[in-house]
Amino acid sequence: MITTTDTPTLSAKDLTCIRGTQTLFSNLSLQLSAGQWLYLQGENGAGKTSLLRILAGLTLPAAGTVCWQGTPIQTERADFHKSMLYLGHHASLKEDLTLTENLGSMMAMDGLPVTDAQIHDALSQMGLTKRQHLPTRVLSAGQKRRGLLARALLRPAKLWILDEPFNALDVQAIAHVQNLLKAHLASGGLLVLTSHQTPDLGQEAPGFVLNLSGPR
Repeated sequence: MITTTDTPTLSAKDLTCIRGTQTLFSNLSLQLSAGQWLYLQGENGAGKTSLLRILAGLTLPAAGTVCWQGTPIQTERADFHKSMLYLGHHASLKEDLTLTENLGSMMAMDGLPVTDAQIHDALSQMGLTKRQHLPTRVLSAGQKRRGLLARALLRPAKLWILDEPFNALDVQAIAHVQNLLKAHLASGGLLVLTSHQTPDLGQEAPGFVLNLSGPR
């Protein structure tokens, strides 16, 4: 069980996840407060993505409860999703649309329409100034990942849940994203992530590591 001395903002109690006939994890509990982060480790198939999706309210656990501000997320889904940003491992971008169009569509679905100028600024910060009006299908995997991460610059959310945010990124882009995560934590945000690369988020933000052992 991961605990803190502060009142938790995100908490989970006695979570169990079952896939098919296998139990990925059970009796898992955690707490995170503002400015804190949780790094999930484990081999492929250990249940990292499953736990992220449960914490994001996208998948129900076999047992246990996830709470936001002390309230079960299933009872306040709308309010919770306004406070949470989930970015999955696979880039959920429409291949025939540009990055600008993709982000505009995503923000509209979130009920937070933005201007092209705001999208332009976010993509520029991610080093995509010359790529934002190209069809997504012609972009590299790393460029798609940076385009997806630009959503974090447009959508205010207290809790970020990120599945492999450094995937397909080069060294310079990884450093930039880590700075973005540090700024989020410094502003009082919460972060849960999984990555094959150990994140370097500095000493200022208290972090926890949770290693999932996998099916049993």
